Amino acid sequence: MKKIKDILSGLKSFRLHGSADIVISSLTQNTNEVKKECLFFAVKGTKTDGHNFIEEVIQKGATAIVCEVLPSETKEGVSYIIVEDSRQSMGYIASAYYDNPSEKLTLVGVTGTNGKSSIVSMLYQFFSNRGSKCGLISTIAYTIGNKTYESTHTTPDPIRLNQLFAEMVAQNCEYAFMEVSSIAIHQGRINGLHFDGAIFTNITHDHLDYHGNFAEYLRCKKLWFDNLPEDAFALVNLDDKNGKIMLQNCKAGKFYYALDHIADFKVKILETDFEGMLLKIGEDEVWVNLVGDFNASNLTAVYGAAFLLGIPQTEILTGLSALNGAKGRFERIRSANKITGIIDYAHTPDALKNVLETINKIRTGNEKLITVFGCGGNRDKAKRPIMGEIAGRLSTRVILTSDNPREENPQTIMEEVAAGIAPSDFKKILKISERAEAIRAAVAIAAPGDVILVAGKGHETYQEINGTKTHFDDREVLENSFKTLMN
Repeated sequence: MKKIKDILSGLKSFRLHGSADIVISSLTQNTNEVKKECLFFAVKGTKTDGHNFIEEVIQKGATAIVCEVLPSETKEGVSYIIVEDSRQSMGYIASAYYDNPSEKLTLVGVTGTNGKSSIVSMLYQFFSNRGSKCGLISTIAYTIGNKTYESTHTTPDPIRLNQLFAEMVAQNCEYAFMEVSSIAIHQGRINGLHFDGAIFTNITHDHLDYHGNFAEYLRCKKLWFDNLPEDAFALVNLDDKNGKIMLQNCKAGKFYYALDHIADFKVKILETDFEGMLLKIGEDEVWVNLVGDFNASNLTAVYGAAFLLGIPQTEILTGLSALNGAKGRFERIRSANKITGIIDYAHTPDALKNVLETINKIRTGNEKLITVFGCGGNRDKAKRPIMGEIAGRLSTRVILTSDNPREENPQTIMEEVAAGIAPSDFKKILKISERAEAIRAAVAIAAPGDVILVAGKGHETYQEINGTKTHFDDREVLENSFKTLMN
């Protein structure tokens, strides 16, 4: 429980109407969660405006309201905190309410279109393997020590975020690693957090349905780096031309990692197969269990972050050799007759291209590469034909199918993906809207030695169709298809 006066320290400007000594026992922006002595954030959303529910939440017991406009009629015994933007204020208030837990952790965030989940998962693994108690906030799961919660967002809302950090502190966690999405930055979900390090992986075509254009998408990523404290480190991928842009006006310590450029932390792939890679990092060589240029880049980011957090170099190399990839990221399955199956979350043009190019570098060329993928409904439509072109060009066969069609017609989505495929690649294409059937078809046409890539859903264990989520796991379907093949 806190008094109003104890939670306003992070706000730059506000006006208080009512007593600063009123006690609050919880925070929410959801009218259904309001209870006695609650502080309610009246947030203006795209569909509803929380200001319209102020009287209702007061009747339910709310004693404090964060709002942008003071109601024409105010209630005695209720304090109103008037701010410019209720959503943006939420992080600062939530952080103060939970005693600024991020300041008691070594907090490292990762942003970028691709690689976020892999890097935070590997950092969590690396430091946990060293014996440190760690917290993880990612698209895949929220983990505190050995306790895992289901992930609802790449970056949760500020109240949930600070609840998780407070629990990490209570559980004596030393480190926390989190994904920082561009949408979260734009909505102020990370406001009030203290970061010790920030990593930028890359920025490619994604989320333009939300941001409107690429320039705005880039601006949101950069905003986080602009606000880093001087005692933090900023580690960016120099192989992405936007890496340097992230560091403009950044007050934190500036560092680069790269495969293709001279950088503070540089890696070279010496050998590779489907089981792993031999890397040269600086002057040292290390065998790792991951595959692909993108994973080599991710591992270099992990190496750089560990070094900047004070871990000795020899210990870092030993730690890298023990790491496994995040669930659903280039996850390999081998059938009894030696068909290689790969499950990957690739759902953007760049991610799909990276995975396909990685497979093509490893295979000799005699094996078929069969790609099964679709695009999500009610999301950025512009990337669909781009992904179709990439899959058609870099695969031997392509089976177009459903991802999470949501409220869209799966056939329409497949046609929009197919529109990008070059006429010379038309003969490679099959369209099977039912995803499990598409995966089974890929297994049926595969021969020993062939590679099947099932892309787009990765770690997800559901499929969303017309507002309903039903159980669906790409790995589970592929494994069962392999078993059926051998029976």
